Amino acid sequence: MTGIRLHAPKPGWSVDADVVVVGSGVAGLTVALRCAAAGAKVTVVTKALLDDGSTRWAQGGIAAALGEGDTPEQHLDDTLVAGAGLCDDEAVRTLVTEGPDAVRRLIATGAQFDTDTETGAILLTREGGHHRRRIAHAGGDATGAEISRALVEAVRAAGIETIEHALVLDLLKDADGRAAGVTLHVMGEGERDGVGAVRARAVVLATGGMGQVFSATTNPAVSTGDGVALALRAGAEVSDLEFVQFHPTVLWLGPDAEGQQPLVSEAVRGEGAHLVDADGYRFMVGAHELAELAPRDIVAKGIMRRMQELGAEHMYLDARHFGAEMWEHRFPTILAACRTHGIDPVTEPIPVAPAAHYASGGVRTDLLGRSTVPGLYACGEVACTGVHGANRLASNSLLEGLVFAERIAADVTAALREAGAPAEVLQPTPTGTVLAGPKARLEIQRIMTEGAGVLRSRESLERAAAELARIDEDAAAALEAPGTESWEATNLLLVARVLVAAALRREETRGCHWREDRPDRDDTAWRRHLLVTLRPDRTLSVSTTGTAAFPPVAAPPPHPPTTGAEPRSTT
Repeated sequence: MTGIRLHAPKPGWSVDADVVVVGSGVAGLTVALRCAAAGAKVTVVTKALLDDGSTRWAQGGIAAALGEGDTPEQHLDDTLVAGAGLCDDEAVRTLVTEGPDAVRRLIATGAQFDTDTETGAILLTREGGHHRRRIAHAGGDATGAEISRALVEAVRAAGIETIEHALVLDLLKDADGRAAGVTLHVMGEGERDGVGAVRARAVVLATGGMGQVFSATTNPAVSTGDGVALALRAGAEVSDLEFVQFHPTVLWLGPDAEGQQPLVSEAVRGEGAHLVDADGYRFMVGAHELAELAPRDIVAKGIMRRMQELGAEHMYLDARHFGAEMWEHRFPTILAACRTHGIDPVTEPIPVAPAAHYASGGVRTDLLGRSTVPGLYACGEVACTGVHGANRLASNSLLEGLVFAERIAADVTAALREAGAPAEVLQPTPTGTVLAGPKARLEIQRIMTEGAGVLRSRESLERAAAELARIDEDAAAALEAPGTESWEATNLLLVARVLVAAALRREETRGCHWREDRPDRDDTAWRRHLLVTLRPDRTLSVSTTGTAAFPPVAAPPPHPPTTGAEPRSTT
């Protein structure tokens, strides 16, 4: 096996499958179920337990044009506005037109959404950037947990093989450079432990995001950018990594709070909560036509500006007018989280501040989920489909996972029906790239928070780039032992380097990329995407597309499309 790899021992065990899915959120489990239903042998690899990914933390819901009077066209319009000129129109149209039926199939799988007790209709709420109530939710504010429950139960009922507590390491390839499986490390002891391999004809990355690259995030501890880092080392193209969405309303736990922070869903504002400063002034009124329900980048910037004006560490979300009954029935998860930290939203405003939430960029794919490496697919937050542009519209992420997972499954199973005998997998050598030490993780998070957080400038980004380069040089000079902590730190270092390089290159403010030294949006020079690859010497190659539309995936497709869905055409 050639290319850049993590330093790791040779695999000591292996299993065979038609498809290996890495990740167990809504995207990964949907791919697994659809492929298994078509007769494929599927193995799901997940870093913790099956239900421990980002999906179960999703509170607000899933967006789709399900309500009376709503249409996919209206959903498309809201998505394009939120994406600040960088959405791929064809990808968004695919999302909003296929989305409603995908949600219905999710319900058929077993997901139970909140419904009207009299009519049985799905209850819909509204969130930032949406002009209609189109957010389906479950358990009040536990939508992700319910979706995860339903999919995990379906996967277990289908008898799909799963490997839990497994950190994916690198891509296996055949002699033609096609994806042929993954290496992974199973943490702990059991039937399989240590470094092993899953050999497969198709590899689907559904590893979630990279929020742990920052000190404070809504992401769980497992979100260390493993999928993006693997794809880069395998030679795949990534895009739009500079567009990290900072959720405006995350429970503020103090200036030194680190790690995963409690989210206060956008749906709380959708139901009428107000953003205020310490004097009760509603600073978003007049700042945007939708006030507190403006797209997330605008609300996050509004909060940060007000904090700067007042020298404050946080703002407040006031929903005391909801009353105890509404809090207990509509937002029980958020209510419990606030009370755990000594705040009672029924009687006092909630202190909030922006924190890293969602990566709009990732592994670049076409409309069939194919990356630029043949046989390697990506979906969910690890992927960059072009749907989100420069800023994700609230609650589009679960829908994107569903829609593109179904498209990947259709493409993969069509390819398996046409494929001949499996190609020989090239065995990886035991050497690879340098490893960052476990202590580097906290340093990377500090550097990124200070230099590439909500507010950025050339000075802060250049400082971050220099500090990250120093960590990389230190790693090259040291002999770190392979292990989970050093592998995760190495992945974080790589995605941090890409994010900072892209943020430096994009000399404008657009969506959730906010350059203080370049405060204006520049459609003449920057209505285009940045594409990043990793060179053999571990330096980064950064190029730009000619327009806001993605070019076709560069690698030749492994087979002609047979699902009726066409890859994007160039413009």
